Amino acid sequence: MRKKFTGTGIAIVTPFDGNGNIDWKSFENLVEYWIKGKVEYLVVLGTTGESATIHGKEKQEVFSFIQKQVNGRLPIVAGIGGNDTREVISAFKQFDLKGYDAILSVSPYYNKPNQEGLYQHYKALDEAAPLPIIMYNVPGRTGMSVTAETQLRIAHDCKNIFATKEASGNFDLINQILKNKPAEFMVISGDDPITLQMISAGAEGLISVVANAYPEYSEMVRLALNGDFKGAAVLHNKYLDIIASMFAEGSPSGVKAYLAEMGLCQNTFRLPVYRVSEKHQQRIWHLMKDLA
Repeated sequence: MRKKFTGTGIAIVTPFDGNGNIDWKSFENLVEYWIKGKVEYLVVLGTTGESATIHGKEKQEVFSFIQKQVNGRLPIVAGIGGNDTREVISAFKQFDLKGYDAILSVSPYYNKPNQEGLYQHYKALDEAAPLPIIMYNVPGRTGMSVTAETQLRIAHDCKNIFATKEASGNFDLINQILKNKPAEFMVISGDDPITLQMISAGAEGLISVVANAYPEYSEMVRLALNGDFKGAAVLHNKYLDIIASMFAEGSPSGVKAYLAEMGLCQNTFRLPVYRVSEKHQQRIWHLMKDLA
């Protein structure tokens, strides 16, 4: 698993047409763009893929489409998480995940369970897992952080959970996990702007948003993982303002604004996600122009 998931994965967008239907042709073109950009793997129907508005049969269609389009050229990860443990386990059984290498499962949101509840949730997922699991801590979205103590407990006790996607931005927490985790357990950055610093502390890669539009950002990660922090810093600084702009008015609103300017997909969403303001779209255009 370390070999497959060291480096850069993309939390891929889901392109829609003007009527809110999935735009399969743009999806096909995007997959080829990402593979050509030399990223290491793809994460399907995570938050950036607007998974909260894609359900049931349509979710399976997306999983199957990406599997067929990638056709073994990269590892692929299925985003399956939720705030109802039984429902997540049911989804594990419901979906055909042929060709997938792992599952990304976000910590329960909205319920605000205590740490024991979070541990028991992942323990139940571990016991039901059809594939290895990457847990995902993103308190800015879930409203509840999985503490270092709880993540370490999961890492030691749950053998099917092989990694954490850490997007808390809390370096006290991150450092404690890196210091005390089992040797085989992976820490993966879930924050583009602090990935360089996380790798310097011992993280093993990134699940990226910016790489949707700029898959070449994966070279920054490779340089850092190879110990060339000076070279990595050059690329990190090159994209830093662009990364900030992608989150300034919400994600995936920002990254789709870039992809639309590139002609890779339409600037369309499913409510309540909505496009960035016209003023911010102009800033994005200028940042793209300056980068070119």
